[in-house]
Amino acid sequence: MPHSVELIHTVAVGLGLALLLGFLATRLRLPALVGYLLAGVAIGPYTPGFVADGGMASQLAEIGVMLLMFGVGLHFSLGDLLAVRKIALPGAIVQMAVATLLGMGLASWWGWGLGGALVFGLALSVASTVVLLRALESLGILDSYTGRIAVGWLVVEDLAMVLVLVLLPPLAHSLGGGAAASGAAAEAAAHTPLWKTLAWTLAQVGGFVAVMLLVGRRVFPWLLWQVARTGSRELFTLCVVAAAVGIAFGSAALFGVSFALGAFFAGMVMRESEFAHRAAQESLPLRDAFAVLFFVSVGMLFDPRVLLERPLQVAAVVAIIIFGKTFAAAGLVLAFRYPLNTALTVSASLAQIGEFSFILVGLGASLGLLPPEGASLVLAGALISIALNPILFRAIAPLQDWLRARSAWARQLELRDDPLAELPQSTHQRYLARQVVLVGYGRVGRRIAAALAARDIPYVVAEQNRELVERLREAGVAAVAGDAVDPAVLIQAHIARAHMLVIATPDTLDVRQIVATARTLNPAIETVVRSHNEEEAELLESEGVGKVFLGEEALAVAMTSHVVAVASAREPQGATVPGALDERHASV
Repeated sequence: MPHSVELIHTVAVGLGLALLLGFLATRLRLPALVGYLLAGVAIGPYTPGFVADGGMASQLAEIGVMLLMFGVGLHFSLGDLLAVRKIALPGAIVQMAVATLLGMGLASWWGWGLGGALVFGLALSVASTVVLLRALESLGILDSYTGRIAVGWLVVEDLAMVLVLVLLPPLAHSLGGGAAASGAAAEAAAHTPLWKTLAWTLAQVGGFVAVMLLVGRRVFPWLLWQVARTGSRELFTLCVVAAAVGIAFGSAALFGVSFALGAFFAGMVMRESEFAHRAAQESLPLRDAFAVLFFVSVGMLFDPRVLLERPLQVAAVVAIIIFGKTFAAAGLVLAFRYPLNTALTVSASLAQIGEFSFILVGLGASLGLLPPEGASLVLAGALISIALNPILFRAIAPLQDWLRARSAWARQLELRDDPLAELPQSTHQRYLARQVVLVGYGRVGRRIAAALAARDIPYVVAEQNRELVERLREAGVAAVAGDAVDPAVLIQAHIARAHMLVIATPDTLDVRQIVATARTLNPAIETVVRSHNEEEAELLESEGVGKVFLGEEALAVAMTSHVVAVASAREPQGATVPGALDERHASV
């Protein structure tokens, strides 16, 4: 076969088989990504029949990671990242340390050396970018505060792995690296003082962040604006894709950071542009297609024989990934006094491993640190944990209900002595009756709160972000910390005597439960809900959850109000305009 056709053959067979097996998986009530992974196994080198080009599939998957992280950055501001630093930074570090120690202990029990055990443990500690983001997007919670915690946690893990990948070569000799750790680059790394390597790496990462935040925030939105002015959709799409891939590649080549991290910061600076939403929409089909290729490429690396030859070892690896990492993450989130739902969601997000694990395994093998069976075990753990991850997310709600119903300890977690979980004793009486309970204080919630404050309408904010609740209280705003799905949070916001409930969070999964709780405590309460699309809005309204507003609808109402107000001001009194809105219908 001519070399020029291999890429087409790999893409055609990979996507076609992924479509077929993904469809069959959904018909069997399994996640579609299980079909994608099995498609990779089918065209991989360890099964009979057609063998795709693994190198090409891997590079195509890397492009998918770039586009996916770029899309996340378009919805993730620097303020969002800083807002979760108090939980994401210590949480990611401690969780990675726990998983690494568990993996090292297991590998040492098998008789591996220190270097191999360290590489093995680190490979089990870092979550997959693609799997985490796809899971959050499918649940519609990527833009929620819980989703921001998970993404911030992921960014910290990526930064930590950048340091690991840079520091491992100079440490390989002292960790027991073998003859495989040869070559000029490896020898130079081995003789470079560790402090110089660490200082240079930190300088590179710091320089990259500074360039992106100081220069990129001005240059790239301006570039997007110039391209948008041409009116060419093709050029706009090309600009978005070129920015995502080009900046990711340039950041890796110049600053030594990962492609994924570079693309994420590229999206963050592009977010400053007014065309950020359009950029996200234009890149969505490419992101989805290349994300499928990522799962196919993962399946191609898997050798099914490891399940027969080392079943107990594979089971132990999967247990560390799913249970060890999950319990560590959940315990840390609960220790920071976040709700049970947040703890379960974040821990489920991290209960898998992916692309960084594969890179680390390859580096460990090349340095002579990791035994040959180590790569097979890590890949087996990755494949199984990725396949099980959607099932873990589905189990969150039933598990949460089961824990609250049967565990006094779980109920105590929601009722513990937390100064932010209830309104202060000094709260004025006007905030305890006939007030508006505002769930969520994001971009939409802030605008609603500002409008209420301008009209001197009392309101109480229920928000999961503890740091934000602290700032609101310092500003004199009545606010309680917690997940409004928990009835205790609504009770502390005095929902029983409230006039209206406004749900302004982007997470619409729990809207029905919040509204049901509110109406149980206050049958006469008015409810207003934010939605994302017409289908969801129609379903919520048909179920009687209250008045539902779409983003596009709110924009249309605001524009209509402005047009009618300006046009009415310019018309002579008593004049009529054909087709004009009646004053009663113009009010919003």
